[in-house]
Amino acid sequence: MSDLPKNSGHSDKSCSFCGKRQDEVKKLIAGENAYICNECIDICIDLVQTPTTSTSGAWADRRLPKPTEIRAALDQYVIGQDQAKKTLAVAVYNH
Repeated sequence: MSDLPKNSGHSDKSCSFCGKRQDEVKKLIAGENAYICNECIDICIDLVQTPTTSTSGAWADRRLPKPTEIRAALDQYVIGQDQAKKTLAVAVYNH
C-alpha cells in the first residue's frame, strides 16, 4: 500500500468508500484495487473499537433447536432419505 499525498498528480483518484476526491481529503491510501481516505479510516477505527453485544436483537431470546428436533421437522416434509436428513440437521445446527 502507498500513501498518496494531497498534491501528487493523482487528482482523478477517489475514496472507494465515500467517493471523495483526493483533493477533498487530507490523505488517500491506495490499495491493490481500491483507495480509502483518512475520514473513512477514522470511521472504521470507531466501528472496530466500539464494543458490540452479541446477545442483542431478535434472535437473542430464541432457543436453537437440537439436531434431533431439526430432523423431526424434516421428517414431516421428506419421506425416506434418513442419512441426508441426519447430515443436514447436524450441518444446520453447526452453522
